[in-house]
Amino acid sequence: MTAAAPVPAEARAFQGVIPPLVTPLTADGRLDVPSLGRLIEHHIAGGVDGLFVLGSSGEVAFFEDEMRDEVLRESVRLVGGRVPVLAGIIDTQTRRVLAQLRRAEAIGVAGVVATAPFYAITGPEEIENHFRAIAAATDLALFAYDLPVCVHVKLDPAMLVRLGADGVLTGVKDSSGDDVGFRRLAMMNDAAGAPLTLLTGQETVVDGTYLAGGHGSVPGLGNIDPGGYVRMDRAARAGDIDAVRAEQQRLAALFEIVFQPEGKTGPAAGVGAFKTALYLMGIFSTNTMSSPMTALEGENVQRVRTVLAGLGVELVR
Repeated sequence: MTAAAPVPAEARAFQGVIPPLVTPLTADGRLDVPSLGRLIEHHIAGGVDGLFVLGSSGEVAFFEDEMRDEVLRESVRLVGGRVPVLAGIIDTQTRRVLAQLRRAEAIGVAGVVATAPFYAITGPEEIENHFRAIAAATDLALFAYDLPVCVHVKLDPAMLVRLGADGVLTGVKDSSGDDVGFRRLAMMNDAAGAPLTLLTGQETVVDGTYLAGGHGSVPGLGNIDPGGYVRMDRAARAGDIDAVRAEQQRLAALFEIVFQPEGKTGPAAGVGAFKTALYLMGIFSTNTMSSPMTALEGENVQRVRTVLAGLGVELVR
């Protein structure tokens, strides 16, 4: 494998595997702190390089400010400085994002992750101004979250590299599903001296991310098997393409859990499958979802269980 270009020292703190924490809920929708603690220990035991709290897999869009604060505060406490914590500061427009930023700073995180502004229609100028305003308001590392399925705009790679070169962005979490766009971003980043750390949020093409010159992953499936993504990352760093391919194939088979639920779409299916797997593994006490979503039940749970059992995942339920 061809190694990615080296990145600055600050950005190196955020390379590797940084899973987006799934948020465990009690049956009545409150934060389940004991389950959160078990999940974090599961990640630490798997060797992760960091954790991303309040991302899409963490149901950030469903939480009021008080719930966001509680999830982030408890996560930072339970991590206890063992790995860096990134916080999602995801909201509709710049002023609201800056308010989330101030809350995350007060709790004490290593960096923040923001999407482009959404709901109100914005163009390239507004998006660039948005990221520059966030960076001007903090000394924390800032990652741009490329998530067009939710914010309805694809981040321009030239703009991202320019913002990296200007010291505005530390990196990019690419969940666009656009492999061509990611390779173009990686090529532009390398040509500019690699000012950005490039991480993918696409669980089944992490191998391609390394080949393109990316620096790691933010895989929702990493909540189930963090060690698998860590092994793939270390194999990629060692240039062992056969080990990378084998690990990715196994993880792609595990990712089939998100396609098992019937009658569910979006996070109700994907995050719902993650939560159900963690419940079956004994890490979560429930598979409760945020309202208005409902948890997987009955045959949907059995279908997830069948995939997990077929791949040798240890289940207690």
